[in-house]
Amino acid sequence: MKNGRIKRMVGMAFLIAMIIVLQLIGGIIPPIGGVSISLVLIPIVVGAAVFGPSGGAILGAAFGVIVYIACVNGTDPGGAMVFQANPWLCFIVVLGKGILAGALSGLVYRLLKARNVNGYLAMLMAAIVCPVVNTGVFLACMAMFYGDVLTAWANGSPVLTYVLSSLVLLNFVPELVLNVIFSPAGERIVKEVK
Repeated sequence: MKNGRIKRMVGMAFLIAMIIVLQLIGGIIPPIGGVSISLVLIPIVVGAAVFGPSGGAILGAAFGVIVYIACVNGTDPGGAMVFQANPWLCFIVVLGKGILAGALSGLVYRLLKARNVNGYLAMLMAAIVCPVVNTGVFLACMAMFYGDVLTAWANGSPVLTYVLSSLVLLNFVPELVLNVIFSPAGERIVKEVK
């Protein structure tokens, strides 16, 4: 039993290190053709599949903390605006969206595997759930609590147009596509680990 806990701690530490590195790299690489490339949700999905919803929640929390640090220190200019508008709510939003994305991804994977669904399909569904929840919670919180920040981000264009073109088309869609593309590799990793 002790050996199992050590393996879990080492595995979680490795995935958290990957999240930190991928998030830092994502902050350095400029958007390509207006599209931001983010791979950070992939280790969250893999960890959620290996370690369950609680592992996914911990990995999502690590992701949220890294995002919050970027909001505080200004390396994420949009996040800095959210932080300046309300620092505590910013913390709750970025932490909450990460935790929910990781936990629900792990829950979907676990439920599908319990119903004897093919592992690749279970991983695909978990890989879809993670960015959908992450972006969905973020957009809902922005609409409810940070309407003035969204208006500033839109810079004179209609807010809905900005949200659909920038936040959904140029951020969410690439995250979703990358998660889907990497989901078979994620399932192979899960099979090897288990």
